[in-house]
Amino acid sequence: MRRRKLTISISVCACMVFGLLMGFSYGEAQGEKAGGEYKLKIPFGLEESAVVIPADNPLTNEKVELGRLLFFDKRLSQDNTIACASCHLAKFAFTDGKPVSTGIRGQKGGRSAPASFNRVFSSAQFWDGRAATLEDQSIGPFTNPIEHGFANYDVMMAKMKKIPGYRKLFMQVFGEDITIGNVGKAIASFQRTVLSGNSPADRFDQGQEEGAIPAGAQRGLILFREKARCTKCHSGFNSTDEKFHNLGIGWDDNKVDLGRYVVTGNAEEIGAFKTPTLREIARSAPYMHDGRFKTLEEVVNFYNKGGVKNPHQDNLVIPLELSEEEKHDLVEFLHTLTGEGWQHVTAPKSFPK
Repeated sequence: MRRRKLTISISVCACMVFGLLMGFSYGEAQGEKAGGEYKLKIPFGLEESAVVIPADNPLTNEKVELGRLLFFDKRLSQDNTIACASCHLAKFAFTDGKPVSTGIRGQKGGRSAPASFNRVFSSAQFWDGRAATLEDQSIGPFTNPIEHGFANYDVMMAKMKKIPGYRKLFMQVFGEDITIGNVGKAIASFQRTVLSGNSPADRFDQGQEEGAIPAGAQRGLILFREKARCTKCHSGFNSTDEKFHNLGIGWDDNKVDLGRYVVTGNAEEIGAFKTPTLREIARSAPYMHDGRFKTLEEVVNFYNKGGVKNPHQDNLVIPLELSEEEKHDLVEFLHTLTGEGWQHVTAPKSFPK
């Protein structure tokens, strides 16, 4: 078949990134040491030129390792039961496999956990884009009463400062005592090393590897770009336009979440949510911001019907008129967007005392 460069994105894998310092298991190292600098190696299919690393928060080996500790440490919650990793599990492609996430005391949130890989290619974070940077996103859940549950950052800092091991590490990495800003910098640094690439779809389309994906998935790729109109929103190497769209979720059962509108106050963004990457999409069920769809087949059927009409629905969402065979081929293609590396990420064996 005729090949064109794959301009889609793909959801949820982490590159086997972290090297011996990180204590992760991996095949080919995706990150390597050079003094204190952490050199990020981008897997095949991703674009190094699109990396977003703030000038005031360069990657270092020590900072990435500190961020890993913080990401997995349940003591960074009000009742010692929730860590960042509680909602971003490697086995679920850095989501939690639930319709909506669970925080302290078993409380349920209102949205599903977004995939937390390939964040190095994005600035605005969360389903509604309320965090302008990954640093802001990294600390946001700590003061959410449903998630980590701290009354404010001062309470969180007071708790952390009772752990001498963390005070020592922050002094070594940042040259000062623990601050919430530096907590955000460390966790964001760790998250930027969690990547997904080199999927079968990448190897077939960009690598010209003939047998990388089966014939049905090859037909699905054509549908993805053409009749199914997926690239209208799931565009670029990370299969997301990084924009916000109203698909009609919730308008059929009176469960409308105002989404991006709450952040911007722009009426045109009522019910709009950020386009997620499709990398690792086969591993990150359930789907949509409220986790209402259990399978990719359900998602494709939803789009095939043109979503749910409402006064604010994006005009890009229209009925597709896909046949049953075409829907099957499209789902088969989506399964080829699974990359490598994230499943080797493991929690630290011990934490600072």
